[in-house]
Amino acid sequence: MSDVGNGFTTAGMARLRGLLNRYVESGQIPGLVALVSRGEEVHVEAAGTMRHDGGPAMRRDTIFRMASTTKPVTMAAAMVLLDECRIRLDDPVQEWLPELADRQVLVRPDGPLDDTVPAHRPITVRDVLSSTFGLGIDLPLMAAPIGAKIMEVAYYSPAAGSAVDPDAWLRLLGGIPLSYQPGQRWQYELSHDVLSMLVARVTGQTLGDFLGERVFEPLGMRDTGFWVGEAAIDRLPPCYMPDPGTGEFHVWDEAAGGSFSKPPMFHRGGGGLVSTVDDYHTYFRMLLAGGVHHGRRILSRPAVELMTTNRLGAEVQALRHQMAVSNVHLSYGQGQHGGWGFGMAVRTHRGDYSPIGQFGWDGGTGTSVYADPRHGVTGILLTQVGLSVPAPARLIHDFWTTVYQAIDA
Repeated sequence: MSDVGNGFTTAGMARLRGLLNRYVESGQIPGLVALVSRGEEVHVEAAGTMRHDGGPAMRRDTIFRMASTTKPVTMAAAMVLLDECRIRLDDPVQEWLPELADRQVLVRPDGPLDDTVPAHRPITVRDVLSSTFGLGIDLPLMAAPIGAKIMEVAYYSPAAGSAVDPDAWLRLLGGIPLSYQPGQRWQYELSHDVLSMLVARVTGQTLGDFLGERVFEPLGMRDTGFWVGEAAIDRLPPCYMPDPGTGEFHVWDEAAGGSFSKPPMFHRGGGGLVSTVDDYHTYFRMLLAGGVHHGRRILSRPAVELMTTNRLGAEVQALRHQMAVSNVHLSYGQGQHGGWGFGMAVRTHRGDYSPIGQFGWDGGTGTSVYADPRHGVTGILLTQVGLSVPAPARLIHDFWTTVYQAIDA
């Protein structure tokens, strides 16, 4: 049963506006931009300032570091290639990424790095798109020998991330044993950067150029990319990672002269995009429309369905959910969706106010983007405060709780 079409209540939107303003007035979130839409009804709220100590006001066209909310968008590049049969889900990726051929796998995921066995089979495109290729951020393994190796290639530092040579990165990754057999376990982050390399090798273009040509330009996403030009750098606020103990604001990445002020060597599909609420709204509305934007097809309907429905088997999905539940004290409830599609979470059980079928993801710089096919709702919340403190994660939770109360069913 669909509830699409009736918009939001006036009282509900007033409550949402009040919630956003309270977070800004508390001093925990310097500024934010939020967008919610249902059918043809669109509401945008901009509150606070670009810097924690004042400065220009947040605006609708403020540009944000999208962090992990990059993943649902960069996945579109792979889906274009699948639509055109330039790659296939069960192709071994070593055809284009020979650095990942002949993999060794740890006998025990938390064991010594030289205690390995050969992989049961090659890594496939499907493994990469579903984040099950055998390596990634895996909180239970962070204290194990493989954990340190994983962090060597994760590149969460802005400065390091912009200076990484992509081919050298892939060679480094190819020298690390897999922690699990391909397809055995969902693990976070690294698969999306492997995807960047796969797209580049298949197309002969950078991920950014290919996305620009096939996705961003057709959708009119003019403010989305892997860096911000000089003419728009004043629309990019600094990004803060507050001190976890004191809450004191520390600049993690400045705008002018920062890591997004120049083209990066590596277009990271896991967390490298900058964008605006309107650009992301356009993209997610295209997904809700089955791949069509203003009569122009961007992705096939089957491609969108693959992205936005659960791709994990029952055992792998249960392990992913248990990892989220076990680390609720770190994530403040984020990640407990159940399923995972291609590049994004898919809700497969009703764990909070958000319904089954909702798809999207959150980002470590205080970003959240989801769409809901049942109600026809799209919501986007963008801040410049990283998840080193609870406030941005709690805001994300409260935002969605309030949005769903505002639906005029």
